[in-house]
Amino acid sequence: MAQDFENESFEALLAEFEQGQSSNVREGEIVSGKVVDFVGDFVVVDIGYKSEGQVPKSEFVGADGTFNVKIGDTVDVYVEATENENGLCILSKKEADKLMIWEEISKIAESDETVEGTITSRVKGGLAVDIGVRAFLPGSQVELRPTRNLDKFIGQKYRFKIIKFNKKRGNIVLSRRALLEKERAVLKSQTLEHLHEGAILDGIVKNITEYGAFVDLGGIDGLLHITDMSWGRVNHPNEVVQIGDEIKVKVLKFTPENERVSLGYKQLAPDPWAHAAERYPAGIRALGRVVSLIDYGAFVELEEGIEGLIHISEMSWTRRVKHPSRVVNVGDVIDVVVLSLDTEAKKISLGMKQTEPNPWEILEEKYPVGTIIKGKIRNITDFGLFIGVEDGIDGLVHVSDISWTQKVRNPAEIYKRGDEVEAVVLNIDVASERFSLGIKQLTSDPWEALPEMYPPGSVVDCKITKITEFGAFAQIADGVEGLIHISELSRDRVDEPDQVVKIGEVHKAEVISVDPAERKIALSIKQFVRNSETGRLRQYIDNDASSTAHLGDLLQNKLSDLDGNE
Repeated sequence: MAQDFENESFEALLAEFEQGQSSNVREGEIVSGKVVDFVGDFVVVDIGYKSEGQVPKSEFVGADGTFNVKIGDTVDVYVEATENENGLCILSKKEADKLMIWEEISKIAESDETVEGTITSRVKGGLAVDIGVRAFLPGSQVELRPTRNLDKFIGQKYRFKIIKFNKKRGNIVLSRRALLEKERAVLKSQTLEHLHEGAILDGIVKNITEYGAFVDLGGIDGLLHITDMSWGRVNHPNEVVQIGDEIKVKVLKFTPENERVSLGYKQLAPDPWAHAAERYPAGIRALGRVVSLIDYGAFVELEEGIEGLIHISEMSWTRRVKHPSRVVNVGDVIDVVVLSLDTEAKKISLGMKQTEPNPWEILEEKYPVGTIIKGKIRNITDFGLFIGVEDGIDGLVHVSDISWTQKVRNPAEIYKRGDEVEAVVLNIDVASERFSLGIKQLTSDPWEALPEMYPPGSVVDCKITKITEFGAFAQIADGVEGLIHISELSRDRVDEPDQVVKIGEVHKAEVISVDPAERKIALSIKQFVRNSETGRLRQYIDNDASSTAHLGDLLQNKLSDLDGNE
C-alpha cells in the first residue's frame, strides 16, 4: 500500500510540474531559451518545456556566412509547435527575429522616429528596402525632386521615415524625402540668416542646364547663370562645373518674396576689363587664340575674359577675304594689333594685316602720280577695267578715263581679259586702298587744241548724228561733236528739229563757241546762212580758206593718232 501511494504521489507531482511548464509555453509566441546541444542540422534549445526544441542551424548563419551561435547562448525563438510526432518542440529563430523587428518597427512608427535600411532592388513604382523586413520606397519619396535614375540608389544605406505601416498585411511604406525636407528646412533657416546680396557662400552644384547651374546653398537653391561663370567664353556650363562640385559663389541678387537667388562665380575674381586699357592700348601688338569664327570675322581671346574681333577687312592688305576660315582656324595662336578698345562696351577691335607692312604705302612710293605702268586686264566691268599692278593689287581705269573723245559705254567691246595695256597712274588713295589709272592720259587732250582749230566764226562741215527736242548733235571730226540748238537750225521758227535736219545729213555750220573744260561746241546753221547772204562768208573763205583746211587736217590727224594709241 505504501509503495502504491508513493507512485501515485510521484505521478501527481510530475503531472503538476509538466502542467506548470506547459502553461508558460504556447504556440505562436516568442520565448527565451538556452542552446544546449547541436544535433545534425539542428540547434537544440531548452525553453523550460517538458521537451527540448529544435531550430535549423541555417537560421543562425549571418549575412557574412558565419555560424554565430554556441552552446550556452541564450536566444529568442518562436514556438511553431509545442510537440511534433517525435515529442519535440518545433522552434524558429528566424520567425522570432522577424516578429521582434515588426514589433520594433511598430513602436518606431507610433513614436514618429526614423529607421535605417539598405536599398536592395528596383521594383515597380520605386525601390525595395531592407529594414530587417522588406519595405517599399516610392520613386516620388526618394529625393526632394523626382528622379529618373533610381538604379544609382541600389546598395545605398539611408535613414527613412515610416509613412505607412500595416502589420496584418505586412505593408511598410518609407520616405527619404520627408527627412530631406526636414533637414532642408533647418538648413534653409540657417542659410537665410546670412543670405544677402554680396554675400560669399559655399554651395554644391546639384543640377546643370544649357543656361547655367543650380547650386544648393543649404536648404535653398540659387541659379548660377552661364554668363556669370567665367569672364571668358563658356559654351556650356559643364566646361566650368560638374554636378557634386563644392564651390564658393557670390550672391548677386536675392528676392525674399519668392526666394530667388542669382549667383556669380566669376565675380570672385577681378574683372579683367578693369585695367584692360592699360594692357591693351591702341597700336600694341599681342598674341591671341582664335576661339570662334563668324561670317564677318574671328573672335580672338587675348586673355581669359578678354576677346577681340578681327573683321575680315582687317585680315589681309591685298586679299579679298570672303570668310575668315580661309585665313584662320579655331585654336590658332596668332599675332594681332589692337586697333581700338571700348572698356565700357567691353569691345576690342583687332587687326591681322597690321602686323605686316602696308603694301599700299609702298605702292605710293613705288608708283608716283604720272608713272606709266604696263599690266594685264584682270577684270572688266560696266564702269571700267581692272589692271594687275602688284600681287593682289589692281588698278582701276574708269570708263571716263579710257578715251578723250569716244564715249565708252561697255569696255568689253574694246578690251578683253588678259590684254596687256599701258596706263598712267592718276591717284593712289592709301586709306581707301584705291589705285586709279588712266589710258587716255597717255596722250594730250585734243579738246585743248580745239579753240585754236575752231575759233568762233569758223565754218565747218558737220554730220547730223542725233536729234533731240532742243536741237541736233553734229559730228565735225571723229569723236568731236557739237550742238546745234533748235534756235540755230534755221532763220525761221522751228518747232520740231527733224523738220529741218535728218540724221546722216551733212550741213555747213558756223562755230559759235568752244568750251574745252565742259567739252562743248556750239554750232549754228542759221548763222552760216545769214553770213553767207551778207557776203561775210565769202570774204572769210577767201581770206582763211587755206588756214581752215590746215587746222581741219591737224585735228583729223590728232584724233587718228589717239585712236591708234588706244
